[in-house]
Amino acid sequence: MNVKNYVSSLPEDKLTALITHSAIKGKDVGAVIKAILKGSPPTTPEGVACRVLLYKHCIPLCESGDLQPEVASDMIGLLMMETHALPGPALAQLASVFVEAIKAGSMGSGKSLELFPTILTALSATETLAYAKGELSGDEYRKQLINSLCSCRWDPQCVTHLTSMFRDVPLSKEELQFVVEKVLRMCNKLDLQEIPPLAYQLLLLTAKGCKKLVLDGLVNLFNEQDQRVSEEAKHSDGLDVEVQSVPQDQLRHVEGTTILHVVFAVRLDHELGKELLKSIKAGQGELGGGLCPFSIALLLSVARIQRYEEQVFELLKAAVMRSLKDEHVQSGSMFVQGLLPQSRGVTHMILDTVRNSVFGWDHVTQGLVQLGFILMDSFGPKPGPFGKSSEGQTGTAKTPTQQACQLGGLILLESFKLHEPIRSEILEQVLTRLVTKMASPVSHFIELFSDIALSAPMILLESSSKVMETFDHLPYLPLRTVEGLLQAVQPLLRVSVSLRDALILVLRKAVFSSQLDGRKAAVAGFLLLLKNFKVLGSVACSQASQTVSASQVQVDVHSRYNSAANESLCLEILGSLRRSLGQQADVRGLLYQGFNGVLRRNSQLASSILQTLLSQLRRYYEPEQDLLPPVKLERCISAQGESVFLQEPLAQLMSCTVHCLLWYQDLRQDAQSAADGDEDEEEGGFQEELQDVLESITRRMMKSELEDFELDKSADFSSSSSVGVKNSIYAGLVLGVYEVLIEYNFIKGNYSKSCFEDVLQLFGRWHKLSDILKEKSSKSKSPFSRTGSQLSLSCVSTLLTALFRDSTQSREESLSVLRSSAEFQRYTVGMAVQKIQQLQEMGSKDSAERESTDRTFRHLCDITSALMWRYSRIPAALEEAGQGSSRGTSLLCLDGLLKVFSFVLQRHPARIKHFLCAVDVSEEEERDVEGSSVMKNIAFYIRQFQRAMVSQLSGAEDDFNSKEAQLLLSILGVLSGQLEPSSAQFVQMITWTVKISKETGLEDVAFCKALLSLLFRLHALYKSPVTVLWELCQDIHGELGDIDQDVEVEKQSHFAIVNTKTAPPTAILVLTQVGRILDEVDWLIAKRKWQLGTEQGNSEGGTQVGVQQDPVEKAVTLQMGTLLTALNELVQTALPPGPCTDTLLRTLGHTYTILTTLIKYYIQRSSTQPVGLPSRIEKLVKLSGSHLTPQCYSFITYVQSGDLTAGEKKKKKKEEGVAAASAKVLRESRAIPSLIFSIEQYEKFLILLSKKSKVNLMQYMKLSTSRDFRINGTTLEAVLQEQTEVSQESEESQRPQKKRRKQ
Repeated sequence: MNVKNYVSSLPEDKLTALITHSAIKGKDVGAVIKAILKGSPPTTPEGVACRVLLYKHCIPLCESGDLQPEVASDMIGLLMMETHALPGPALAQLASVFVEAIKAGSMGSGKSLELFPTILTALSATETLAYAKGELSGDEYRKQLINSLCSCRWDPQCVTHLTSMFRDVPLSKEELQFVVEKVLRMCNKLDLQEIPPLAYQLLLLTAKGCKKLVLDGLVNLFNEQDQRVSEEAKHSDGLDVEVQSVPQDQLRHVEGTTILHVVFAVRLDHELGKELLKSIKAGQGELGGGLCPFSIALLLSVARIQRYEEQVFELLKAAVMRSLKDEHVQSGSMFVQGLLPQSRGVTHMILDTVRNSVFGWDHVTQGLVQLGFILMDSFGPKPGPFGKSSEGQTGTAKTPTQQACQLGGLILLESFKLHEPIRSEILEQVLTRLVTKMASPVSHFIELFSDIALSAPMILLESSSKVMETFDHLPYLPLRTVEGLLQAVQPLLRVSVSLRDALILVLRKAVFSSQLDGRKAAVAGFLLLLKNFKVLGSVACSQASQTVSASQVQVDVHSRYNSAANESLCLEILGSLRRSLGQQADVRGLLYQGFNGVLRRNSQLASSILQTLLSQLRRYYEPEQDLLPPVKLERCISAQGESVFLQEPLAQLMSCTVHCLLWYQDLRQDAQSAADGDEDEEEGGFQEELQDVLESITRRMMKSELEDFELDKSADFSSSSSVGVKNSIYAGLVLGVYEVLIEYNFIKGNYSKSCFEDVLQLFGRWHKLSDILKEKSSKSKSPFSRTGSQLSLSCVSTLLTALFRDSTQSREESLSVLRSSAEFQRYTVGMAVQKIQQLQEMGSKDSAERESTDRTFRHLCDITSALMWRYSRIPAALEEAGQGSSRGTSLLCLDGLLKVFSFVLQRHPARIKHFLCAVDVSEEEERDVEGSSVMKNIAFYIRQFQRAMVSQLSGAEDDFNSKEAQLLLSILGVLSGQLEPSSAQFVQMITWTVKISKETGLEDVAFCKALLSLLFRLHALYKSPVTVLWELCQDIHGELGDIDQDVEVEKQSHFAIVNTKTAPPTAILVLTQVGRILDEVDWLIAKRKWQLGTEQGNSEGGTQVGVQQDPVEKAVTLQMGTLLTALNELVQTALPPGPCTDTLLRTLGHTYTILTTLIKYYIQRSSTQPVGLPSRIEKLVKLSGSHLTPQCYSFITYVQSGDLTAGEKKKKKKEEGVAAASAKVLRESRAIPSLIFSIEQYEKFLILLSKKSKVNLMQYMKLSTSRDFRINGTTLEAVLQEQTEVSQESEESQRPQKKRRKQ
């Protein structure tokens, strides 16, 4: 009672001063507050007023910052315990104090906010409260307070405290959403450092709900920040001063911390994890997969939780493929690009995540490594037929699958460069895959390993033990894997003795391996060592320095160059390789292919190599000069039981000897002219002996007849007998020897007339044997097969240049000898085409050309130049004389040009300009071409081939060469693919193609297909080809007539290329294009549907966005309208039964499926947007219902009757009749019912749309009557009558047969 009197007797200012004084001193403040509360009972008005005063004073006192934290906590704790004793009006008064304080921004520390939830909870329990002029329940009053609080402006400093406070406030779902949206809006006003704690509070708040809203809000927040940083970086590229509103490193650290908070929350609340995956899956309909660098990093961090690992990587894998496929669709169609421009793809976002992870995102790096390997394993090249790889040897990835694999490699390479802790794991996994994936191609892993070795060679040295373990498996790996692996580690072998010794030890054992692949691996490894360990005095030719990169040079400076050690090492290796000369033909062939490359890189080994080759050649050389033939072929084969096989690839041995000898002679001549020194007698001795041997072989091979080799016209070349196999092997060896001698004498002759006559004589022998083999192959079922030509690419290049481009006066007489033989010219061009094909298929050169890409490129330029000159100049000059031979060579030239253009544009895209300038054969425009852009260069060649095509078409129809015209079109297609679709050159190309199609009336099906395929491909990159398709359909209808024979169709003749003969294949081509356009329309509708789904949750801007996207809807409707009109023409056309009718039925079914998809879209649109149905959709439905659908039923009847007629014609042959009938049943059972079902589905959804839109769309539709079970009375009666007649005829025809049997 005394306390109560004392408290009531104190004035307000003294009471507050007492509280302040004791609170600041921190002593007895709890006792003071307890005493005041005890002295002010809540049952009396004075007590309530005193308590309210206490609360009002303590709240700002706690926020002032003058109190110690524990004192403030004690005060708030005491006040919270007494809050429920306060009456409703007092609670409302205190709640308004908090609201006003928040509005005023005076909640600095947020300590007193702990009291606010207790006040709101107590308010909810109050029955009635005075509000304005009426009354409200306590809960309604609380809702009003929260609404007022979330509608006012918040001080950024108190946002986190308020978010934490709302965790303890009872909130409904709508109120929670209101609060979360308010907090997320405030995020942009906060400092970066304040976002992680706020995100943590928001994640705690998700225990009440709104999980998706919080996660989406955080992802969008950081996505916007990332975009702002990247935009600023772009703008500051051209400026000297870099201006950043947000420091990048700070942003990345904040993002990393936030990701950790989210992952922690997901570990505690699995529903949150499910919501995260669900939210990101929902956004995958968007271009770019709905992902951003932050969300990718977040997913990869969540993947560390085991239960989400598989789901996350499946989601990311699907997102990557979807994004790449979207990019593929957009890049292939200007129609799609114009409506939905390409956005930033997942590829760039993932690589951004890799770069961002350098800012301490250790929780992301492991996921990046897993993702990289998953992409490479899932989308890497697959094994093809006969064990060959199906991988394309491409410079740049083309298909989405190849791009996904390439992305996996980039992720791992960038991660390897940026993150030291994961390097050993990446390296170990790459090496493990190289060893274990023996059945699958591993070229992508070899490429990655090579890139790793180049980017961080010293790191590889630190992990040399893992590389050594891999060496142990070399004898068991495929040859290409071994070559790639050793090529990648060769820079390390120079500086790491232990690594080199380990490799040599493995290779020595492999030389005697029981497996052929092991012995091949040993040879490949030893050859690589010989190329890379140069002996002092070796010539530093251009080839020797090509594979040494900057990083390798950096490694080399750490060790002294030890020439003596290298020489002993190389001689020891040569000793091991000599043992391989007694092994299988494949092993020897590999060795012969590599010796020339070794010599070019390590010239001091020339003496040893040439002596080795000479001793090997002596085994098969006949030293008696009078004996023919000069080679002992019987020693080159081996027999085991009844089987005969090649033991010594003699042609390869001679080829290797010739290349090494010629190169060595050039080297010695250069050295002698530079030093004027004496020649080493010993070296000169074996050099002269080799020359004598080759001269003797040449002389005697020219004298030798085929009978000397037991290979005349009567010889057996069948593969079924051992004699035939032996003769085939002999023939291959003799042909190869002739080719080697042709090359040797051509190069050695130095343009002398006598040598060229020898060359022609050798070719005559080669040609005679080759003709016999061709004749035998054409007669036998198993054609003769031999390995590629022994002519080197450099020889072919020099030969072609000499034959066609060399105009030196002094060489004219000798060259006229070679030029006089049309067959030799044809042979040389054919060899060039063969060499280019080898380059395309193998990706590497053969024989001496295996080393140098630059040298190969130079030869390709020379070959292309010669082929261009030959094709553009000679045929016209030789038209009167020998037209057949000229045309044959011209076709080969064109085939070679097609292959070489494809190869260079694919493998050397960066060197296109250099290539085009080097092969230029024009005289008047040469300077202009060299100084112009790549686009103009390509356009120049396009014009040349266009002129050739026009001259082909302008001649008489009998002179038209379809094969040549098709090759020209293929070359034009390859070249035009390099033009920009927006360029004037591309417009000229497409205009020319349309003109040719409209003016050419040839009845050549293959040419028509090639021309129209080129037209469609170009048109897709320029604009939508629907109008062209419509005109083609009209032409087809006019040429083939109507399904109703009484209807006469007016011939439109837009395209002269369409005639009676070419119309059916043209129809199939047109329908293929219609299918492609329908797929594009389907893709656009799917994207538009996703946008509509996102608008559904945002009713504010729904109508506005719908209006913005109207061009997509309009374009899709117009496309479908034109396609329906075109199909309306085709469906009335009397197409021949078979592939044409089947394709049309399938395309019609596809069309109605897409129409159904479009109608479903408008059903969804009508439920989300109050916009009426567009009039163009009504027109489209009317077009489909009144024009197309009735004609479909007529066409079905025509197809069935057509099949019946076809069946009648075949009844003479019972078996053929049964086969035709079963084929007809199979076709009808699939195509016709499927089409009818598609039409009925379309009508079903039209009814739904009519109800939704209040527009009667079914007034345009005629209900279907076609059914599989429908009975056509007239047809049935005719068939029954016919069967009766047939049975009577058969009875009459069988009676006399029975009589004859009885006799």
